[in-house]
Amino acid sequence: MEVSLLALRHSGDVLFLLLGAVMVFAMHAGFAFLEVGSVREKNQVNAFVKILSDWSVSTVVYFLIGYPISYGINFFTSASGLLGQNQGYELVRFFFLLCFAACIPAIISGGIAERAKFWPQVCAGAIFAGISYPLFESLIWGQNSAGLQGFFKATLGAPFHDFAGSVVVHSIGGWLALPAIVVLGPRLGRYVRGRSQAIPISNIPFLALGSWILAVGWFGFNVMSAQSLEGVSGLVAVNSLMAMVGGVLFALIAGRNDPGFVHNGALAGLIAICAGSDLIHPIGAFLVGGIGSLIFVFGFKYEQEKLRIDDVLGVWPLHGVVGSWGGTAAGIFGSQALGGLGGVSFLAQLAGSLLAVVYALVTGFVVYRIIHRVSGFRLDEEKEFAGADLSIHQINAYPEENLK
Repeated sequence: MEVSLLALRHSGDVLFLLLGAVMVFAMHAGFAFLEVGSVREKNQVNAFVKILSDWSVSTVVYFLIGYPISYGINFFTSASGLLGQNQGYELVRFFFLLCFAACIPAIISGGIAERAKFWPQVCAGAIFAGISYPLFESLIWGQNSAGLQGFFKATLGAPFHDFAGSVVVHSIGGWLALPAIVVLGPRLGRYVRGRSQAIPISNIPFLALGSWILAVGWFGFNVMSAQSLEGVSGLVAVNSLMAMVGGVLFALIAGRNDPGFVHNGALAGLIAICAGSDLIHPIGAFLVGGIGSLIFVFGFKYEQEKLRIDDVLGVWPLHGVVGSWGGTAAGIFGSQALGGLGGVSFLAQLAGSLLAVVYALVTGFVVYRIIHRVSGFRLDEEKEFAGADLSIHQINAYPEENLK
């Protein structure tokens, strides 16, 4: 009887985490449609191919290199050994956490859209998903976390808390994207004689579809971060919901009904709540998401118009800065004084968030500088003008139009 109950428990955990992995895997379709809707028609095919290719390469490198770096577990054994005594739970855990690792090149893809060479970026994504991201993951969640988390606890009052990856995933991805965007420079025609020239997007319905797919999948991203059926929390689910709608409503007002800001506002709210979704009161989650949305709206405008950084989807403010806010916010709104469960330290959350910024910037600049020198990173002017679809893939998004 006891053996049967244990087997049922293992099976439940495997199914729980598998459902979460499938939901987060589906989010990559959201990344694709968000980018496809935000670029010009001549770059839509490239966006789809990049996301799928990056996913596939990330799977291989995270399986072979990244997951062993993060958790000290490899899969170089027999199939029966992989199944073990728990119905292959570790395999499904790899699948789930792979979905997080593969977010890194997917995030970067949106920032560098429309002017980056294909294979150099695939190689950069492989380095990030296979080495750079797993090293940081190991420090916060994985096999090397005892030392750093022990330091935070001893000196700053509590370990660094990032339940579902505001910092480990989104902040790292967004801050890694910034060096790539800077190295590439702006798209042709984006800034002319020192003046900003807006480049129109191609498809608002696709942008909205991408946002919706991401938002729905996010409940797998956050809730299933418990990684076991026993640890599931209704608080995480409702906090994710409240942060999302807070992001939408704040962006609706601050962005003056702009559909791009509204749909990205939902994502800003969800990014911001990841870290503290298991601690914060739902009202606090609404505010965390709303503030995250304001950071994106005003950060995107400042980035584009003041700093003259041509970040096509605004991934630096959306994932990088808002992710840093989410990590820090867990130390504010997670406190018992503001209705949270407590057990967090503002100083530890701030320190961990800043550590991610420094790590990502240094790693990103090193990788992209090397790529720029070795193979070149940007399409030449003729290919960029023609569009990545024809220049790289020899077909556009609507081939039938060529026959008219």
